[in-house]
Amino acid sequence: MHKPLLVTDFLDRARRHYGDDEAVVATTGKRFTYDELGERVDRFSAALAERGIGKGDRVAVLDPNTHYHLEAAYGAMQLGAVHTPLNYRLTPDDFAYILSDAEVDAIYADREYAGKIEPIRDEVPTETFVTNGADVVDGNWEDFDALLDAADGEVDRPEMDEDDVITINYTSGTTGDPKGVMRTHRTETLHAYLVSVHQEIRDDDTYLWTLPMFHVNGWGHIYAITGLGATHVCTRGVDAERIFDAVAAEDVSYLCCAPTVLNRLIDHYEAEDPATTGEADVRVATAGSAPPEATIRTVEEEFGWYLKHVYGATETGPLITTSDARRHFDDDSSDRFAVKKRQGIGYLGTEVRVVDEDGEDVPRDDETIGEVVVRGNQVMEGYWNKPEVTEAAFSERAEGYYHTGDLATVDEDGAIAIQDRKKDIIVSGGENISSIELEDALFEHGAVSDVAVIPAPSDEWGEKPKAFVVPDGEPDDPGALEDELASFTRERLASYKVVRAVEFVDDLPTTATGKVQKYELRAQEWDDEDRMVGEG
Repeated sequence: MHKPLLVTDFLDRARRHYGDDEAVVATTGKRFTYDELGERVDRFSAALAERGIGKGDRVAVLDPNTHYHLEAAYGAMQLGAVHTPLNYRLTPDDFAYILSDAEVDAIYADREYAGKIEPIRDEVPTETFVTNGADVVDGNWEDFDALLDAADGEVDRPEMDEDDVITINYTSGTTGDPKGVMRTHRTETLHAYLVSVHQEIRDDDTYLWTLPMFHVNGWGHIYAITGLGATHVCTRGVDAERIFDAVAAEDVSYLCCAPTVLNRLIDHYEAEDPATTGEADVRVATAGSAPPEATIRTVEEEFGWYLKHVYGATETGPLITTSDARRHFDDDSSDRFAVKKRQGIGYLGTEVRVVDEDGEDVPRDDETIGEVVVRGNQVMEGYWNKPEVTEAAFSERAEGYYHTGDLATVDEDGAIAIQDRKKDIIVSGGENISSIELEDALFEHGAVSDVAVIPAPSDEWGEKPKAFVVPDGEPDDPGALEDELASFTRERLASYKVVRAVEFVDDLPTTATGKVQKYELRAQEWDDEDRMVGEG
């Protein structure tokens, strides 16, 4: 039997079996059952349909982790429209590019972020603008709750195929403009199934939204948590005190935290000694950069949480590996920390390889470095309107595998450990930063003659962007110029992309043909580290 895999099945199942059970704890404290959530989703679908939104149209969602994001996403997808989540830390220019590139037809924007859309709305093809605070937002916006009140909730779902694109997630390009990662009903569904298995999600879980929902649909948790009938506890950003309060008050059993967030929690714990659990045992997933062993130790031995280290990329679902291989470590042994800091072994049905330049597997000696390539049902369909870039991503070393750009070793159990990156990218606090984009911004400053940006180690963020700058003349006050360059990038780029360190140099190392040898700069910065990627 062949039954199409559709993302709408997740909410349908929750409504069918858990209608009277709690679905969402809103940031306001209001609570919704799955019947109530489903009715709100139906009404938003009807409101979109009344405004001409249908199958294949793009609906952008710009929202922190509130119940409105879930409602807007499912409301769009019920119509076969393409959910296009936006990173709320981007700039208006970034949004103008994405809304135009994806040809977005409608956008829901949270009241705190609608102000970033208002200045560029005449530049984009979008015609429907919805917010959850029309009375406090400048411009002509329709109010989300008012739309729901006026809608009849009747939804005429189109016929959908599992190979239809249903989400587009934009990732920072290492070169050029951001790329839209296309994901189908099938890829989203199978990824959510894998997350459900490997993250051990159950219907009695209470999930705390500390991971942004815009990050590849919250690593698939907008589907998995919903489909299994578990409870979503929503947030508006990451605050250590509020996280501990929510964990204790709501009996949270599962959450996701980048290593930087774990470090913030540790700092707060050491200063304030809050309760770390409620009635439920807690497990936490982390990714973005490898957590140091000291971080894992504190989380597991002091907080009493069980840590799962996972790995992937926007293009891969994202999750493709896990360090949670319990037959490879003893829960009571400190040896487990060395295993858990590795990116680990492939998810079910996922072929993860580390290959050399000829596409051959490197030996399992944990010393030979190759590129991580992956093949699996959760891997993207391709990049939106970029067939050449898509072809290159699947064919460079090993035909038919997505090439991650991450360089790793493999141990005797087949567990990978990221050592370096082939891509010109910085991963800081779980966010990808294009070195080239930052260099382009710095080049616009009159005092910059030449510049190279690399990732530098950071205890707080894992990695931070550092610029080696050849100044145009001798700076009168290097410290003041460094501050000026940081401010200059802050005015032009998203806040997380701001240059965090500047070193003024007479020249940059180059090849005979004049190409900057960033590897030399990186080797200099990472000389005291075990590997050339950050630990959060």
